[in-house]
Amino acid sequence: MNKLIVTFTPTGMLPQKDQTPYIPITPQEIISDVRKACSIGISCVHLHARDPQSGDPVWAKEYFEEIILGIRAFAPDLVVSVTTSGRFYNTFETRSDVLSLSGNAKPDLASLTLSSLNFNHTASLNEPSMILSLAKKMREQGIKPELEAFDAGMINYAKYLIRKDIITPPYFFSLMLGNITNAQANLLHAGIMLNDLPEDSIAIMGGIGSSQLQVNTLAIAMGYGVRVGLEDNIWLDNDRTILATNADYLIRIHSIASSIGRDICTPVELRKLLKLQPGFGKYGTEQ
Repeated sequence: MNKLIVTFTPTGMLPQKDQTPYIPITPQEIISDVRKACSIGISCVHLHARDPQSGDPVWAKEYFEEIILGIRAFAPDLVVSVTTSGRFYNTFETRSDVLSLSGNAKPDLASLTLSSLNFNHTASLNEPSMILSLAKKMREQGIKPELEAFDAGMINYAKYLIRKDIITPPYFFSLMLGNITNAQANLLHAGIMLNDLPEDSIAIMGGIGSSQLQVNTLAIAMGYGVRVGLEDNIWLDNDRTILATNADYLIRIHSIASSIGRDICTPVELRKLLKLQPGFGKYGTEQ
């Protein structure tokens, strides 16, 4: 069976310290959690940055630069993905700022959400013009899109981008299940999305809230990768009695994978699968 891609999502935009003491907020907290994750075994890290005082999400490249450089000091080959989310700020200038990082701070991947969507209390706005502008900027900068799809229609829009020669293979999809307004965490919805993936696609699957373990387990059993971390769920159990740490999640993923004989995909192996540069000072897509 192919090796398991583990994309680690340490913090996200929403969880705060008053909800869980385990959510990393400051650059050093995020870097520390990524260091622990690397010692357990991950393939990729998906980064958000937070204001160290308020904990609110921030977009300025300087915040990401500090985190990325801190990570690459001990994991120079780890695949790094950064967010360009439109959930809390929605101008091209703010969302694309992180894409201008270079040198050792250059991200390998950047999220590209393929349509607008609603969450429980907020919306993520992704107009076609914004998606096209971000995708073109990523291509100019040599950064591969992490294609975030919350339902089958978003996968269809990725095919539109392929037809327009805006994104190139291999395509890296992050399939998100369990959001209140999109595909649910069940076999039918997952199967439709997986069936609709274009050729030369590599997919990981994540679950929102209590569906995280369910979706991760399904992905492991079906031969796909996983997205896991406190960004998507702060609770270790479905009864919401035990607050999780990021290490708790990763140790559990390793245990499930081991039980069916799936080894973890190393960052070096993921770089080859996605046709990325080798790391160690060379980042982004192959030129």
